[in-house]
Amino acid sequence: MGTILMIIMGGLIGWVAGMIMGTDIPGGKLGNIIAGLLGAWLGSLLLGNWGPEIWNVHILPALVGTILLIALTSIILNMMKKKNRRV
Repeated sequence: MGTILMIIMGGLIGWVAGMIMGTDIPGGKLGNIIAGLLGAWLGSLLLGNWGPEIWNVHILPALVGTILLIALTSIILNMMKKKNRRV
């Protein structure tokens, strides 16, 4: 049951981070889940485990990590689009 709750939390964090960034995460709901889980992992590596915790996910580091992940993904996708236009 813990894995299912963590997946739900990853989706919620991905959705909130997308709302904060004002951009859609590629992949829809599955993209939100993946971005939230990877962002939580990245945030815990960069910031540690602190702040409120729900379903084994520390909210603040997860949110910061997901926002960084979305920003990095957006930059890479924009660079790829510009490169394809030149060809």
